[in-house]
Amino acid sequence: MIIGRVLRRSMAQIISGKQVSSEIKQSLKDQVASLTVKPLLAIVQVGAREDSNVYIRNKIKFASEAGVMTKHFQLPKSTTQDQLVKQLKVLNEDSSVHGIIVQLPFDCENNINADMITNLIDPSKDVDGLSDINAGKLMHGQVDGKTSYVPCTPFGCLELIKRSGIEIRGCNAVVLGRSKIVGSPMAQLLVWNDATVTIVHSKTKDIPSILKKADIIVAAIGKPNFVKAEWLKPGVVIVDCGITSVPDPSKKSGQRLVGDVDYEECKKVAKAITPVPGGVGPMTVAMLIYNTVDAAKKRQGKM
Repeated sequence: MIIGRVLRRSMAQIISGKQVSSEIKQSLKDQVASLTVKPLLAIVQVGAREDSNVYIRNKIKFASEAGVMTKHFQLPKSTTQDQLVKQLKVLNEDSSVHGIIVQLPFDCENNINADMITNLIDPSKDVDGLSDINAGKLMHGQVDGKTSYVPCTPFGCLELIKRSGIEIRGCNAVVLGRSKIVGSPMAQLLVWNDATVTIVHSKTKDIPSILKKADIIVAAIGKPNFVKAEWLKPGVVIVDCGITSVPDPSKKSGQRLVGDVDYEECKKVAKAITPVPGGVGPMTVAMLIYNTVDAAKKRQGKM
């Protein structure tokens, strides 16, 4: 099924992450209704960064609407690494908890090793898919969902690409960015879905010529409006993970959100494109709750 709408002045299909995530939410709600125990997601936060607070509220809201329970552990800024370790050990051992995430970045007064903390989460509860064990399984092609969890943003991007109607197998795909949260796992997901993948990063030479050959582009480079329409092959599918606030005097706030892609121009060339906001963002939350329900189903022997 193809999700989106076609604008009259553009041939591009606008892939609505809001619409797709809503469909996923309804599906999860139906699945949860068949379980004997409700899935439970534990969210651990250190400090009170406002952007983190917004993200957490969105996760809790989506989870509630899908029938998934959440527990929010908001620890003070004064939390030490040892105290956070103890909290995670308790959650690892709590059989009522199906998924655990640690909200990053930390907002703390002490030095806390984020990589070490992420790797303390039981891999079977690591619904963010960020532990070395889950990352390693993805690297080795264990993407069937039976033994591992894929990071939520790349997982959501893959779903949006599939909704565009493009055949991934045999495509030339370019991923802009190589972070362990988005770029690197996105590249691996595309490889295991039979695409030929190129990773572009800050040291890559002649990026436009690489993008010109792409059938699929996933932009996660953190540079607003970086990708230009003249760099694209007509008919390309674009998934934009970027989100940056830029000045805009026409807005009441004086700012607007843009992605890594020059959306207004690129949609005139692309076959399909995600908007910012309303594209990848809602999918990240949806796939987090999807993974949590999945973890609960495995615990109850439903898979």
